[in-house]
Amino acid sequence: MLPQEFIDRMKLMLGEEFAAFEESCRDKPRQALRVNPLKAGWEEFFKKSPFALREVPWARHGYYYGEKDAPGKHPYHDAGVYYIQEPSAMAPAEYLRAQPGERILDLCAAPGGKSTQIAADMEGEGLLICNEIHPKRAKALSENIERMGVRNAIVTNEPPERLAECLPGYFDRILVDAPCSGEGMFRKNEAACAEWSVEQVRLCAERQDGILSCAAKMLRPGGRLVYSTCTFSPEENEGSVSRFLRRFPEFEILSVEKAEGMEGGRGGWLESAAEGIEKAVRLFPHRLSGEGHFLAVLRKEGNALGNGCSKACVSQGAAQGDLKDYQAFCRENLTEAFDGPFLWFGDQLYLLPEGAPSLRGLRVVRPGLHLGTSKKKRFEPSHALALALGGAGALRRVSLDACSDQASAYLSGQAFPALGEPGWHLIAVDGFGIGWGKLSGGMMKNHYPKGLRKNR
Repeated sequence: MLPQEFIDRMKLMLGEEFAAFEESCRDKPRQALRVNPLKAGWEEFFKKSPFALREVPWARHGYYYGEKDAPGKHPYHDAGVYYIQEPSAMAPAEYLRAQPGERILDLCAAPGGKSTQIAADMEGEGLLICNEIHPKRAKALSENIERMGVRNAIVTNEPPERLAECLPGYFDRILVDAPCSGEGMFRKNEAACAEWSVEQVRLCAERQDGILSCAAKMLRPGGRLVYSTCTFSPEENEGSVSRFLRRFPEFEILSVEKAEGMEGGRGGWLESAAEGIEKAVRLFPHRLSGEGHFLAVLRKEGNALGNGCSKACVSQGAAQGDLKDYQAFCRENLTEAFDGPFLWFGDQLYLLPEGAPSLRGLRVVRPGLHLGTSKKKRFEPSHALALALGGAGALRRVSLDACSDQASAYLSGQAFPALGEPGWHLIAVDGFGIGWGKLSGGMMKNHYPKGLRKNR
């Protein structure tokens, strides 16, 4: 049941369109996935895909799948070949227009759909910082970054104010997918509907003002900021953007091309709307195949390079002497070497993105690509490394049929007989790396993480 105050407001906003909107709220949520171009050979997915796919018009790698499909249960999901994502939620990162080599911030990043979409556009080059203020959600964010094989991302767990203090004028592009009242997710999330109130809308709008102010401080002159929500509330959408532009007149709203079914912002829903608010983008479920969303693309005046970081922009590296076991592992098992910069967190070795800022004083969940663990006179590779390696990145590889009993057994943690040279083997499904195995005495010992194993 939709809240009555919400219904009354939407009737005033939509007028004759309200009946179509109300009917759409009773429809089933749309289902989609986004294919991951960071995975070597991802084009092969379409030849082998067991799903009924059709393109999402506003997302280059986005596809609707059928009601009977279950991509979350397929081994391709565990291998990070795709990310299951609500189709409208693909729009904000698409409009961010991330480029390889840039410094980019996803300020409210969990659970990671938009971060991994940005990472795909960056093609492994540059620095992506993914921040989430809630620790449990930051952990889930880190796990999704890992599953999708992202090498150049740092995951932090900080309030926006703390990041703004440490990294002023640092980023070329920033995405603020702000916490909101969630009205656009009502048909997908019953809890959002049950928790809604007029007071919650007001509190969300206040919180959005603070987050946007922090983002403004961290964006370099000439940089691009995308603000988005999954709500219909003008106070949180056109209102948040209008209040932001009054506080920061050095920003402007950019005109962007809209896909069929999208519409512009509505200044008439506010007492005082910013000039150009019609350039914003609204997605309504009765107009297109997706949930409710809003976004605005903003540009900061100027064209200076991003060099305003107040912290040292050269990270602390690991001493070469600490790397001998890791280097021996690479020589014996990999076809590609990672040259650093490296960082030790205790006995855990990470590859930091090039040009990463100093992380001292920040709560960091993932300081880069986790390479593995230093043990007594040996180095054990991480699950993250298996997911990040290209199809030819390991010297020894066993590829299983994704639909086979053997693949299912591997994902449940079972060992299996195998022939070949003893040592570490990258286990793959249909060529996509999914984990490690270690061959000894004709048996492949299973190194798939216990926390990810599936019950057969």
